[in-house]
Amino acid sequence: MTLSNFRRASAGWALGLLTLLVSAPGCKSNSPEPTAPAPATTPAPEPTSVLVGSTLIGEYSTSALAGRVADIPLVGSLARFSIKVYRLTYTTRNTDGNAITASGALLVPVTTQALPVISYQHGTLRPDDEDRAPSHYSSGSELWSAVSVLASTGYVVSAPDYIGYGASKAYPHPYEHGPSLASASADMLRAAREFCKKENVAVNQKNFLLGYSEGGYATMSLHKLLEEKYATELPVTASAPGAGAYHKTAFAQYITKSEQPLNFLSTYVWVLSTYNRVYNLNRPLSAYFKEPYATRLQADPFSSVPNKASELFAEPFRQAVLNNTDAALTAAFKDNDVYDWKPTAPVALFHGTADDYVPYFNSQDAYNAMRARGATQVQLKPIQGGNHFSSVATYTLQAFAFISQY
Repeated sequence: MTLSNFRRASAGWALGLLTLLVSAPGCKSNSPEPTAPAPATTPAPEPTSVLVGSTLIGEYSTSALAGRVADIPLVGSLARFSIKVYRLTYTTRNTDGNAITASGALLVPVTTQALPVISYQHGTLRPDDEDRAPSHYSSGSELWSAVSVLASTGYVVSAPDYIGYGASKAYPHPYEHGPSLASASADMLRAAREFCKKENVAVNQKNFLLGYSEGGYATMSLHKLLEEKYATELPVTASAPGAGAYHKTAFAQYITKSEQPLNFLSTYVWVLSTYNRVYNLNRPLSAYFKEPYATRLQADPFSSVPNKASELFAEPFRQAVLNNTDAALTAAFKDNDVYDWKPTAPVALFHGTADDYVPYFNSQDAYNAMRARGATQVQLKPIQGGNHFSSVATYTLQAFAFISQY
């Protein structure tokens, strides 16, 4: 995926949220756990307190927020409260189990009303997009305009940077690694509520989860973790993940057997690099990629690659994925599958039917598996004809309409 496509997706998210604001009215899985490589260390018990510190970035009036969407005055008129934006730092655990300090942004409407909380998981950011991570609250970030106006209508918004950005930028981002995306987001949500209690910010018990693309995958992973580990502390009210790669095992096979051009292979390079490191496979890149791409990717992980799997991937790797003959790699994929479990809280799965970056079957498979397990509050929301970018506006509109029911 190119940098321009990342930014196009972010712009679509903002446009969709603006459209929504104009339109809107005032258990753990019973299946066996996959066998995956053991973590490098055994994590210590979770601390009671995770909040490390907070810094006020600024307070923004309704007129200032309206000015950010000046091209659509009606949207700006919906801003009800000024908002304070904070950069929070908090303790979470890296992929090796070690405690690190991470960060995120917290958007707080200035009101005495008890408000619900949204955990907002952002989409893919390359390392050179560091300034767009939530805690920087830059004008180029997803939070700056549309999400800030949304917060001002009456939501506290918790937005984790994820590991690899903000306070934890010295560490590599574990791209599409479900367990750490979930834990970093959960710990940010814990820190957000801890901050609100400490600063006498009134919040109610409602927790909504939203995100698209990598943010959709992070949202699904977060929902599962919260119901398994934090059902009492952080009950999920509803979640609306969009266009996430939930079925990693099937996605890997889809890619390796494809004979058609695939526009997202550069991001899949990142996924493989992450799993190679996180699961201690530690293989040379030539185990995955043909030359000259293995050498080029060693020098620059984001160098250009061909869009055909047969031209990029080493043949032994392709065959191992297709035939499930690489036990360690298969276990890594399975450890990141987050489609086959039974959610209790309502879930709406949004996905463009013509998505050629994250294929639609990821959401279809999740819906089928969840319903088969007896989940009664799961809905599949196909966006007919939508691709990964054109679907963002519709996703945003329908996702917020969905959570507004609860």
